[in-house]
Amino acid sequence: MPTMIVIGYRGDLDQALRRRGIDPYYIVQAPASPPKSRRFTWVADMENAQEIFRAVLAADIDDPAGVLSVHEMGVFGATYLRQQLNLPGNADSGTALRFRDKYLQKSMLPPQVKRARCRHVAVGTSFTDLADDLGEVFVVKPATGAGALRTNIVRTPEEYAQALTPFTGQSDVEIVAESFMDAPEVYLDGVWEKGGLQWSSMSGYHTSPLRAVQGGILSAYLLDRRRHSALFQEMETLAGQALASLNAPDCVFHMEAFATEEGLTFGECAIRLPGALSPRVNQLTYGVDLFDVEISLALGEGATRALADQRTPERFHGYILLRRPSGRDVTQSDFERNFLFDEIVYDASPDAPVGPYGRVGQAIVSDPDELKLRKTIEDVVRFNEVGST
Repeated sequence: MPTMIVIGYRGDLDQALRRRGIDPYYIVQAPASPPKSRRFTWVADMENAQEIFRAVLAADIDDPAGVLSVHEMGVFGATYLRQQLNLPGNADSGTALRFRDKYLQKSMLPPQVKRARCRHVAVGTSFTDLADDLGEVFVVKPATGAGALRTNIVRTPEEYAQALTPFTGQSDVEIVAESFMDAPEVYLDGVWEKGGLQWSSMSGYHTSPLRAVQGGILSAYLLDRRRHSALFQEMETLAGQALASLNAPDCVFHMEAFATEEGLTFGECAIRLPGALSPRVNQLTYGVDLFDVEISLALGEGATRALADQRTPERFHGYILLRRPSGRDVTQSDFERNFLFDEIVYDASPDAPVGPYGRVGQAIVSDPDELKLRKTIEDVVRFNEVGST
């Protein structure tokens, strides 16, 4: 059985690998927790390419067939492993960095792509310096991305000082600051191959990752191309401009943008699988298995076969990452008595493990009408927040 080296762990990808008859070997960093039946090695820092390579060499893997990363932190390391082990896929480290460092990414976009002003926050940079350059409200976040973790909106010197506390303060390229975009976010999940867009879907957040990190309930839903044809065209044009200018490799990608009154403003783009339940809702809606596409690209097979089952959607799907409601206990049965779910898993036990965004469960809902889908998600989120309809 061929082995896929996987940087990071997620259970849905593990299942997809097993369906393909591929044995994964995981390189993981706490708090990830692969099942004990899986082969894996712990590392202290999965962004440290040397440590990852040493872990792989020490594992003495006889038949590596490919390497992939489940999230941002492993993208560069996966590129380095492909170089050293002569494996299929993108082996250009310089290209990978264009999708890791958000300042480098925005600085390399063509002039016609609207984007937030962005700069590295060098050691000793003052609040006044950034406010004068970026505006009185700006965003501070990791230069290499981390979802919405360690991302903060800054309005005052006190908020700026607080935003810097999660960082080492010892690097001129550890942090970026960007001008604040006060507009709804949409995102495109897609497949880029042979220099062009092969497939894509667009989603909107009901609750954004930034709000979810601050205590909200992360939720998103797929948009209907028929209802938003102009927005789809604009988003796909933006993706083509951005990915081509950044010399994107063949990949599954995730691109975020802000929908302003003047049109779309580029947010950021990653060359890896989308997070949360985006792969699952895309498969249910379009018949496209992004895990299968990612595996096929990592094996050097191309995306054509993996995209062969795509279909026109009959129902649109969305997801909610369920939290414990404040001040009241609820069970999965309570959710199911109030709503009709396509899928739901909810652990009401007091010692249930809490995942990213406060997650103790997850749910998927669907409807032929996108507007009704959005209303259902809004109702589920409200129920999850207060424990009642």
